[in-house]
Amino acid sequence: MRALGEIAESPFLISRLSPNSTAAEYGSGAGGFIGGWVGKCHGFFHNTILVLASILFVAYLAYEAKKSLSKLSNRRSYIMIAYYGCLWLVSLLNLAWCCLQAWECTPGKEVIWNLLTLFTTSGMLFLEVSLVAFLFQGNYASGAEALTRTFLISGLVIGLDLLLKAIYLFGFGVPLFIDNYEHIQKFKWGLWVIHKLLLAGIYGMIFFMYNSKWRERLPARPAFYKYITVMFALNGLSLFACALAANGAHFGLWLYGITSVCYHAFYLPLLYVTFLADFFQEEDLNLENVYYSEMKDAGFFDADWE
Repeated sequence: MRALGEIAESPFLISRLSPNSTAAEYGSGAGGFIGGWVGKCHGFFHNTILVLASILFVAYLAYEAKKSLSKLSNRRSYIMIAYYGCLWLVSLLNLAWCCLQAWECTPGKEVIWNLLTLFTTSGMLFLEVSLVAFLFQGNYASGAEALTRTFLISGLVIGLDLLLKAIYLFGFGVPLFIDNYEHIQKFKWGLWVIHKLLLAGIYGMIFFMYNSKWRERLPARPAFYKYITVMFALNGLSLFACALAANGAHFGLWLYGITSVCYHAFYLPLLYVTFLADFFQEEDLNLENVYYSEMKDAGFFDADWE
């Protein structure tokens, strides 16, 4: 545990947050401003990975936009059009969140930082819930009824999540999105433990369904199974980090910071690859063969040969 404590205290990986941190600590002038923006609050690697990953993904979306819009226009899938629009909106919010990390420990920016983080994380959670709901209704369902039903479920879940977090933030004054090493609030980390426990539980249930007799009820797509596996592992690790932080362990804060970087830097690309990439890249005549091959590899036709 001593080695873990030394890792968590390393200022080069993730700086220790303090309510007294100001821009003055990072020098003055243009060089000081740039250095402060890159290294402030969390450290150079933390901020650089977030910014580069988010910029590259938005740039990729922009590069593929013309072809993607043409594909959407030709196929006229309501779900794909809505989901692609949501992906763009959330990607831009996440880009702003990644580029404005210095606001987290800048005096006077607490409220706007909490609002930005609240809407960004809620948008990403909306995509998570929607993806699971989309795929449970069948791959690439295009009916307006399916779209309405899916977004209704997702909207209710996100609405409750937003309401609870807003009560914590503005009702009880709990800084949910500001991690302070000097004053660890167990009340705050208790909420995150419950939040991560629910997510890990849902992904864990789906993961074990894929390895049971109920797997026929799930989409026969290996990409979806890999997505569920990654999200189950990430949320399980995040749950462990929150539990450590709730008990006052600084290593828990450090580990939670790592999982947060992975989520904000790589979740949206993972979602794109899992759900949208085939839709945009495969030709109509080949798409059915691709899914048939995936189902065959997953063992869904083994019974036909017995």
